[in-house]
Amino acid sequence: MTTTTPIAVHGAAGRMGQAILRTMIGRGDVALVAALVRSGSDLEGQPLAATLGSRAPAIVCTSSLPADLTPAVLIDFSVAAAFDHALGLALERRIAFVSGTTGLSAKQQAALDGAAASIAVLWSANFSLGVALLSRLVAEAARSLPDWDCEIAEAHHSRKQDAPSGTALALGREAASARDRDFDAVARLSHVGVNAARTPGSIGFAVTRAGDIVGEHTVTFATLGERIELVHRATDRDIFARGAIVAARWIAGRPHGRYALADVLAGRNGPAIGA
Repeated sequence: MTTTTPIAVHGAAGRMGQAILRTMIGRGDVALVAALVRSGSDLEGQPLAATLGSRAPAIVCTSSLPADLTPAVLIDFSVAAAFDHALGLALERRIAFVSGTTGLSAKQQAALDGAAASIAVLWSANFSLGVALLSRLVAEAARSLPDWDCEIAEAHHSRKQDAPSGTALALGREAASARDRDFDAVARLSHVGVNAARTPGSIGFAVTRAGDIVGEHTVTFATLGERIELVHRATDRDIFARGAIVAARWIAGRPHGRYALADVLAGRNGPAIGA
């Protein structure tokens, strides 16, 4: 018998927040208990039906989690400036935390590590299960081809604020780690100016911001006479919403600790949950 996981969504007014809410409608394995928006948001005090239609649950968007609600998981897709509030809320209520907020500072990443001492925490720059597999392939290629050049190109919609994308940076870190190199020492975040030739062992990045591109990532390994390209293209934002819900169901009830989407993909400490 399928259990139902009660979930609160933080960042409910954003693109991804709305996608997660929309994807949850009609599912029997998850139950939305709260839709959290920033104070002063146009959606604050509005019923979900205002943006999601008549099939939406009878929930009003609010800027605070009611004291009588105890979700099993808090899903956060907001912005870096709102992330601290979301993580603090999860710690205060002792509920599992799943976040896809990008552009986090080193201090905020450290806060995730600290929170993992008390609650189950899963952060990912990209909740596509396909990207989780891509990350594994990038690490294998980087390890197997240590002397090949590595370049990472990403493309997203024109409104995305951080660049390179969190996913591109995560892929770069996988490649650097597989080669036992310090990422910050080898990352070349842009090729600009008269001294743009690459240095041996560097990992280069290229960024496109245009139109309504959902997300594209290409990792190229190249040497004299040959080239390997590992590509992932997302054409529907709902794939990230489905991945976040899979992760939320998987992490609910697990012991405190820092988890990754790779753990969900591999079914660490239990079987992976299908979408």
